[in-house]
Amino acid sequence: MAKTGSKYYVVWKGKKPGVYSSWGECQKQVMGFDGAKYMSFPNQEQAATALRNGMGAYLGKKKTPVKPGAKNTIKGSGPVWESISVDAACSGNPGIMEYQGVYTKTGERIFYSGPYAESTNNIGEFLALVHVLAMLKKQDKRMPSTQIPKRPCRG
Repeated sequence: MAKTGSKYYVVWKGKKPGVYSSWGECQKQVMGFDGAKYMSFPNQEQAATALRNGMGAYLGKKKTPVKPGAKNTIKGSGPVWESISVDAACSGNPGIMEYQGVYTKTGERIFYSGPYAESTNNIGEFLALVHVLAMLKKQDKRMPSTQIPKRPCRG
């Protein structure tokens, strides 16, 4: 019988590749395995298809290429490419959480932290923001590289 509201996990690179029906089972396969590659899916059918298709179809996809001469944008016309994007993921609430930051222009991972037990997605996203701000301050860098234009106050 199909589970309702549960995730399935594909382990492409781990101690024993396969499809797992709980984070705990998946975690046993990837924790301590250098270069582990895994991902969650909303149902068993999608997970089985992902395992057959291979991780290249799901992980490490190239990000949208930046056109030569593309500039940062500030308002309404697209992403700010010269930036760091952060996100967190959590299995359960609370549950096992991890977070990372990537260079928006290329998708290159800048930092990763976790997994942490008994945490939440909100805490992970907050910590990711704190992490990137502390990193930029320590390196004396500013991002985005273009400054937000000063606009006169209207009041």
